[in-house]
Amino acid sequence: MSASHFRELEVWQLAMDLAQAVYRTCAQFPREERYGLAAQLQRAAVSIPSNLAEGNARGSTRDYARFVSMAKGSCAELQTQLLLAERLELGVGPDLAATLTLCERVSQMLARLQQSLQRRIESGSPVPGPGSRIEEAPEDY
Repeated sequence: MSASHFRELEVWQLAMDLAQAVYRTCAQFPREERYGLAAQLQRAAVSIPSNLAEGNARGSTRDYARFVSMAKGSCAELQTQLLLAERLELGVGPDLAATLTLCERVSQMLARLQQSLQRRIESGSPVPGPGSRIEEAPEDY
């Protein structure tokens, strides 16, 4: 698959699903967590597709790779916070588990995208301009 716009990236679409799942999960938290862990979860979740979009819109492969790296960091932060929420029994078990699974899938896809961009950097291939196609890693994400 190739993509010229971030909205065409499967990983961006899945990251948006993840952010939505996090908001739904946080809605089940007790009120006292609204400005605590829930707010942190929501910020980390929103950061993932946001960084993908910003990086994709940049004019260089290095910038894109840097933003994908930030998205990976936000994804790791989100996984940690979801695991803490699970330990604290803040959410409904199956919903929290499904959100964690989705987060792990996004993390794997981000790693593949980062590898693809790194190969592009090493080969000296530029990021195509607007209207061009950006080749993604061979595996669907």
